[in-house]
Amino acid sequence: MTDPIADMLTRIRNASAVHKPFVLIPFSKIKFEVAKLLEEEGFIVGAEDIDEGAVKSHNIKINLKYKGKESVIRGVNRISKPGRRVYNSHQEIPRVLPSLGLLIISTSRGLMTNIEAKKQKIGGEVICEIF
Repeated sequence: MTDPIADMLTRIRNASAVHKPFVLIPFSKIKFEVAKLLEEEGFIVGAEDIDEGAVKSHNIKINLKYKGKESVIRGVNRISKPGRRVYNSHQEIPRVLPSLGLLIISTSRGLMTNIEAKKQKIGGEVICEIF
């Protein structure tokens, strides 16, 4: 797998399209931090680290959030890819559907949303957009 974050976003997109209550994703620190940001911003119900002790069973369980029959997550796009990295300074960080979407940015101070990065005047690599 060349892009584990894109795989995570695709699993979330596919699971929400067929109304699954949760999705399991192989664990990594950055994917867990992305999931925690999604939880803080209200796009998912919860993200928990599940380690069952077996060699290959360390996963992240993401509980998806729905309003009625529609998923709260309407779109997820990977911006910075392994073949084309996208970096923005704090002045160049774009808005994503004001008050409806957000960007996840990897900065020198960790992962944060575009709103938080603009407040702290920090740029970085634009990981993905969620709306």
